[in-house]
Amino acid sequence: MNDARPSLNVLYRDHTRHWQDNLYVYAVLSRRSGGVSVGINLNPDKACNFDCIYCQVDRTTPPMVRDVDPARLDAELRHTLAEAASGELFRHAPLDAVPADMRVVRDIAFSGDGEPTTCTAFHEAVRIAARARLDFKLDQCKLVLITDACYLKRDSVRAALKDFDAANGEIWAKLDAGTDAYYEQVNRPNYPLDHVIDNIVDVARVRPIVIQSLFMRVHGQPPPMTEVDAYCDRLHDIVSRGGVIKLVQLYTIARRTTEPYATPLTNDELDGLAQRVSGQISLPIARFYSAA
Repeated sequence: MNDARPSLNVLYRDHTRHWQDNLYVYAVLSRRSGGVSVGINLNPDKACNFDCIYCQVDRTTPPMVRDVDPARLDAELRHTLAEAASGELFRHAPLDAVPADMRVVRDIAFSGDGEPTTCTAFHEAVRIAARARLDFKLDQCKLVLITDACYLKRDSVRAALKDFDAANGEIWAKLDAGTDAYYEQVNRPNYPLDHVIDNIVDVARVRPIVIQSLFMRVHGQPPPMTEVDAYCDRLHDIVSRGGVIKLVQLYTIARRTTEPYATPLTNDELDGLAQRVSGQISLPIARFYSAA
């Protein structure tokens, strides 16, 4: 549902990967998590296999580092979680504006400047996050993998996901399109859409997953209903092949995009899209409006 507190919009728009002197770990207020998300950026080099038109990553400035140092990542994560537990985290801007009822670490999310599963240290990072979650007694906190789903069938990723599952892990798999043409237009990917669907089916047969779908205006036009119908067909395909989808997140742009012609849907447009989807699939749907 749409957040009734407009003052939070500034916080929702601020998802910078830089927090204090950290290189890999940052904290944000997440509209989709419903509280504080502690992010782990495994792609500080800003390399990504997708080039989405709505991407928020600033690739005009050079990266601070290019490799992941697991020991430093571990130290940064533990320091950030300790500050959250003590309340010190919320004495720093911009999180000092977070309401008291939202000052809870809802998840530790692998979400950075690229696709997390491409990082050679992904499995080690999962182990680090799992240990930290256990040591800080964050029983209700999830590990979240935000992924474009292109590499989920790799043996190394499958092995990492076993530890991920054991630590209350949840996969949020990107699916922004139903047709190949629209997928190519908005995601500018390195793999075809069928490859993505196959990967989503593969992981969703093992554990329930979340589908995260961003819809927007492109050159002033919302997605045509034929595209939304094709998107619903893809969801049906995943389920018919044995994949379990626990939630579909329908959301729109909240921050500055790579391409200026990618702009948010209005609330009414997102509502209409959600109604179209809910009329065709029997899956739980959550919608998240623009924070603009």
